[in-house]
Amino acid sequence: MKLTKDPGAMTRDDAEALRAHGWSDVAIHDAIQVISYFNYVNRIAEAVGIDDEPEWGSR
Repeated sequence: MKLTKDPGAMTRDDAEALRAHGWSDVAIHDAIQVISYFNYVNRIAEAVGIDDEPEWGSR
C-alpha cells in the first residue's frame, strides 16, 4: 500500500520489516517490480479511459 500511495516515503526500514517476516531480498525485489508495473499499467489505463470489463461489476 505504501509503495503505491507514497513511494517517496519508502525507506530501508520497510525492507527490514519484510526481512523480519522471512522475505528474501529477491522476494522483496520481485514484489517491488510487480507492484510498480501494475501501478504503471493502471495509470495508463485510467489516463486513456479504458473501461472496466463487464464481468468485473461496478466499483
